[in-house]
This record gives sequence, C-alpha cells and structure tokens, in this order.
Amino acid sequence: MSAVTTNIRQTAIDTIRTLSMDAVQTANSGHPGTPMALAPVAYQLWNEAMRYDPQHPQWPNRDRFVLSCGHASMLLYSILHLTGVQEVDQAGEPVGQEAISLDNIRNFRQLESPCAGHPEYGEASGIETTTGPLGQGIATSVGMAIASRWLAARYNTAEHTLFDNDVYAMCGDGDMMEGVACEAASMAGHLKLSNLCWIYDDNKITIEGHTDLTFSENQVDRFKGYGWHVIEVADANDLSALAAAVEQFKANTDAPTLIVVRSVIGFGSPNKANSHNAHGAPLGWDEIELTKKAYGWPTTEKFFVPEGVKEHFQEGIGARGAAAYKQWQDVWAAYQTANPEKAADLTTFFAGDLPEGWDSEIPTYEADEKGMASRVSGGQVLNAIAKNIPWMVGGSADLAPSTNTLLKFEGAGDYEAATPCGRNMHYGIREHAMSAVCNGMSLTGLRSYGATFFVFTDYMRGGMRLSSIMHQPVLYVLTHDSIGLGEDGPTHQPVEHLAACRAMPGLYVFRPGDANEVAESYRASVGLSDHPTAMVLSRQNLPTLCREKFAPASGTAKGGYVLADSDGEPELILMASGSELSLAVEAYEQLKAAGVKVRVVSMPCFELFEDQDAAYRESVFPASCTARIAIEAGIRQCWDRYLGSEGEFVGMDSFGASAPAPQLYEKFGITTKNIVAEAKALLA
Repeated sequence: MSAVTTNIRQTAIDTIRTLSMDAVQTANSGHPGTPMALAPVAYQLWNEAMRYDPQHPQWPNRDRFVLSCGHASMLLYSILHLTGVQEVDQAGEPVGQEAISLDNIRNFRQLESPCAGHPEYGEASGIETTTGPLGQGIATSVGMAIASRWLAARYNTAEHTLFDNDVYAMCGDGDMMEGVACEAASMAGHLKLSNLCWIYDDNKITIEGHTDLTFSENQVDRFKGYGWHVIEVADANDLSALAAAVEQFKANTDAPTLIVVRSVIGFGSPNKANSHNAHGAPLGWDEIELTKKAYGWPTTEKFFVPEGVKEHFQEGIGARGAAAYKQWQDVWAAYQTANPEKAADLTTFFAGDLPEGWDSEIPTYEADEKGMASRVSGGQVLNAIAKNIPWMVGGSADLAPSTNTLLKFEGAGDYEAATPCGRNMHYGIREHAMSAVCNGMSLTGLRSYGATFFVFTDYMRGGMRLSSIMHQPVLYVLTHDSIGLGEDGPTHQPVEHLAACRAMPGLYVFRPGDANEVAESYRASVGLSDHPTAMVLSRQNLPTLCREKFAPASGTAKGGYVLADSDGEPELILMASGSELSLAVEAYEQLKAAGVKVRVVSMPCFELFEDQDAAYRESVFPASCTARIAIEAGIRQCWDRYLGSEGEFVGMDSFGASAPAPQLYEKFGITTKNIVAEAKALLA
C-alpha cells in the first residue's frame, strides 16, 4: 500500500516522521526516534484538539504547546511547517512568510536556521518556550496554566470569556526523572490546574539503554498522589484512544491531567525501533530507506511533503483556529464597549507595556543612621510598584515573612485553587520550580517575581538561566545576601553567588546600598522589558545615607555612580555595593580627614554600568587613578575589571561561619579599620 495515496491522516503523520528522519540525517546529528514515535500524538493534538490559529500564533487565548522533551525538536518544527504557522511582527500580525519553511528544516541544527537543536523561544512563531534542560518545559507549562487561570479570574465576565485556553506539554522519561518536574507536578496538583495536560511518552528508553537501569516507580500512582487525573493510552498510534484521552482532559475540572502514552521509539525502523540506538543519533541513510519502505513511502526524495498534506492541516487546525480567533475577536470588541477600564488595562497588557504612572508611588527615604534592612525597604517598594501594575504576580518559596515579598494592598489576595485571582503566589519550598513557573507566567504576559534567600539560587539557576536566554523580565528577589545573615552559618551565607549571577549573560544583578538605592534599583529593574533581574537584599539594617551630603540615588539608573568625591582628581577610589557601601563611606570620611583625595563609587548594578558609554565609565573610574579598593562581602571575582592590576579587595576568600553578623565582619576583616589600613598601604 502507499501511505501517500490512501489514508490522509496516516500520510500526515508519516510526513512528520520522514521530515524528522531526513533532517536529523542531513545534519548528521539529532534525535530521530522520539519524533517518529510521537508523530501521531502531535498530529492528534494539533489538527484535531488544540485551539490555535496558525495565522495568528500570538493570539492571547490560544492553547499553548510545550515540547518539554526538546531534543525531539524536529517533531515541533515539522508540525509548525505543515500547519502553516506564520511568522508575525511585534504587534502579532503575520508578515507573509512561514515561521518554519522547508528550507529551514533542510538546515536543521545549522547556523542562522530557526530549527535549532532544541526549541529556542523567539527564533520562530509557535515556539512557546525554550526547552533544553529536561524538566524545564513541563515546569514552565505550570506557570502558563497559572497565568491563564489568573487572567480568566481577573478579566472574564459573565457575558464575555476572553481567557479559557489550555496548556499541553509533551514530556518523556528524562523529564520525569528530573527533580524540577516533581516540584512542578506537586504544585500543579495542589492548585488543581485543570487547564494543564502533560502527555508522557512512556517509551522506556534513555541514552544509556532501557529505563529499568534507573527508573522503576509507578508513574500512575505517583501522579495520583500529586492529585492529578491520570489516563493511560496503550498505543501512541491509536488516534481514537488519543482523542478520547484529550476529551477526558477537557471534561475534567478539578485537577491537572497526565496522559501516559506507550510508544515505540524509532517506530517503523526495522533495526533500531525500541532501542536506545534510535534516541540520540541519525538512523543512517540505509536504515531510513528501509523505514520509509515500511511506511509505504517513496525513498528517492528527501524532505518529501505529499500533495494534500498541508491542505489537510488547513482544513483541520487552520479552519478551526480561524473560526475560534474570529469568535474571540468579536468577544473582545464587545468587551471593550462593556468594560472600558478593564479593556484599557488589557490593551496595555497585550502590548507588553507597563501602565502609565506605574512608578509614581515609589517612596523616598530620609537620612537615618540606623536605617533598615534592604529586604524591608524592598518590600515597601515592591508593594508600591505592584499596586500600579495589575498583572504583577509573584511570591516566595515559603519565605515571604523573611523576604518581605507579600503584597499587602487591598485586593492582592492569595493565589490558590479556590481563588485564582490572587496576586500572592505561594510556591512552597520549590525553588527550582519557582523559577520555571515564573518563566511560564512571564511568557504569558504577567510580570512575575519569585523570592527566596540568595544562597538558594543554587537550586533555581536552571530556570534563571532560561529567563535570560529568553529575555523574560522575571524579577528574582534574593534576600539574606551575605555573611550578614549571621547565625545560620556558611550553608546559608552566599559567598560566590554574586559572582555567579553576574557571570550569567543578560541577568541584571542589583545590590543596593541603602533604602533609596533600593527604590531606584526597583525602578530600573521593573523598567527593563527584555532582561531578568536579581534584586539582592540584606537581612541586616543598612544606614540610609543623607542625599544632601552625598550624590542622589538616581545615579543607580546608570549602574554605578560617584557617591562622594574629592577636591580635584582622586588619588584613591573606594568602590562597594550593598551593605558594604556604608563601610566605604566611613572609610572615606576617615581618609578624607587624613588628607587623602578619595572617591567613593557605589556599584549597585554592574550590568547597567556596562551599558553606559565609555566616556561615562571613564568619568567614574578615571584611568589615571590606579589605586583602587573594592569592598563586598563576597568573593573578588568580577571586581577585577574595575580594580585593574594594582587594586586591592576587602571581602571574602572562604566560606563564612556561624556567629552574629558584627562578629563575622570583624573575623573576615570587612571593616572600616581594615579598609583604611589597606588604603594607606596602597598609597604608601
């Protein structure tokens, strides 16, 4: 028989398979087996289940599809090509070209092709999130489902339903083994996210061999324990069973759904099916020829798309999606007339902008020698901002009383299963999932934030890195930023973490030195629309500097600025961030009294400083002044670019200890006395 001339559904499925095989083999790298196995599932979802308009892939109420097993990227690229998903401009309007062309697929895994080895957000329409590290995609999908429910609860009315979309995520054994998946699944079950469906490819194969080597838990029981609705499909090729499973998901209203699909990796390959040999390497042209013969497929033409396949998708998802989009547009038009205030909010939201006056209530602080912890002033500033950004939603990993990130203004409320309109997220002790969930919320348009102790960025780095890769403006509020947290000891005292975060490309790291720098850091951070930020805050009190005596905190907007200066050119520069800024000021006073021409530079954000032009950077750090000292309760790494070859560092070169903070600063030599001594030695 010839699949090309008989069953159009089977032909469409086998087109996905053969495009995937040919692309991987042409690139001589990639993962053909999973696309071959899951082609029927992708077909069933896209052409018969999902509410998605290929002509308007940025439609706010579209169903989302996340390929968490991102190594199977050709499955997604094939579907995007065959369904005719269009590339769009910044306004979401089609620009007249396919998001993924056949030429793009021919150049799979090649430079400048949007068909990267793993799906990369922003490379083409239809790629909803970057899914490289296993587990991240499904965890991100939880954030998308949360955002959808939040938008529905906040903006739908009895007469107008603007938001009721579903989120589908395809995952495999590798995703299920990752710890972030456990955290995310637990959170989704607790929140009863009935708009979330994970489709688990139970092929029992990993790179090293059969999953019996490492993986023996009962997934059905595991997810039932999480509070999920679980459906089993015995054969990935059974379209009727897949359709019934999806219908069960749609009918379920009180839990997320896991569809466990038994598949055969490398389906159709005579010699490599059901083997790890089909997972992460090309099949070989000879094996591809045998496989195509098994499909009843022509063997002479690579990247063959039979006549009628793209038309079949146009008649399916294309027609259904266009009708759904038109219906939504009609509802949106009526909504704008009936609910002008909410509609105005949503117009700004859809554009990715912030409301006018969002920063109008940011407080300023009077000079105060006692001052306050920057986590305290940070909480005040966060509330002042969030109050004026209706879609700013976030919370803490079970540490809100310590991170001061609870939104306390009227109407904030808690996001829970029964109250999905709340703006205070309770992520639980799930730092890694929190960062991924924040990404999912951000990708849906919310201004999301997550908070924890700074040291626990070790647990959430995977999600933070993806925030940066995807240019998502996620806000990470990270308190207890140094040895200054004291008695909890070295396991809780971040030492290398500032350097590690500053090393991450695109992550803007703020460590403000007093309450007014906190205010200006938040203003700068929230104003960034294409970068994530880390707001690094103290547990201990920081003096609030007198801004009549010292430079205004508005200099924070440039990342680094001259806080206090000498008469004439400086012969010594002291530079510091955060809680050590006040030590630099004290040392400045003593050195100035001793006749030293000294300058203090506050460096709340290296990344913003590097964004300034060379002339400004030279004005802050003149090349003529080589005597420089940096002060920070972290390691030296990352300060050398400003210290030069002759500079000195007052900070940490070891882990901390358990003791009250003042004793720790004394023990490790981060004191005014030591700064002055280092300065005199440097100038001698």
